[in-house]
Amino acid sequence: MKLVYLYHSGFALLGEGYTIVFDYFEDSRSDDKGILHKEILSREGRLYVLASHSHYDHFNREVLSWSAFRPDIVYVFSRDIMLSAEEEQERKVIRMRKGDVFQDDCLEIHAFGSTDIGVSFLVKIEGKTVFHAGDLNNWHWMDESPEAEWKRDEGFFLRELEDIAAYTDRMDVVLFPVDPRLGREYMRGPLQFVKRIKTAIFVPMHFDESYRKARAFVPLAAQEGTRVWVPARRGQQTDLD
Repeated sequence: MKLVYLYHSGFALLGEGYTIVFDYFEDSRSDDKGILHKEILSREGRLYVLASHSHYDHFNREVLSWSAFRPDIVYVFSRDIMLSAEEEQERKVIRMRKGDVFQDDCLEIHAFGSTDIGVSFLVKIEGKTVFHAGDLNNWHWMDESPEAEWKRDEGFFLRELEDIAAYTDRMDVVLFPVDPRLGREYMRGPLQFVKRIKTAIFVPMHFDESYRKARAFVPLAAQEGTRVWVPARRGQQTDLD
């Protein structure tokens, strides 16, 4: 099983007989001539395209055109993503809200909550659990918000985290925002996550080009027994086996 970093919160999970694309926004090159278009979309096996919510940096409508050359494609979208009736019917889109489960002969997908719109995804495949947080994070903005406000927002996150922990307190791979825009406490949410959910491999996302800021989470996660993989560039991949 391999994980490929595309950009922002976009990843591709590659395994024997399947490909899963999470929250596609841009390819590994912004001109759409990167690894996804050149190699990944033509891989043999079933193709799953997951989109956690409708924000432009998590859902690119281009993915709908892929069904023209990949009739095996399976779309799994959050219910907030707006499609025409024709688009939805032709592509047989599977819609998910918090608490929904989709399962076929290859994988199982559980939808959990978010602290923004949409959902987060827990995928069970090849005996592993892979979690894509979407926009689930502790969006506290404490550097610019009154204490009562940011503590309220933190409470939203902690409640969602407890809902996940009630289902499982261990995960193999977690893709989660480490967003420097939050200011001095930008790693607060990721650290709260790995403290509550035993995480084997943590992969930062939603950091734009701030690779150094994302790498700063490595020693904090190590204190919780979590290994962190921070891609050094778009299109980089790592082996999860």
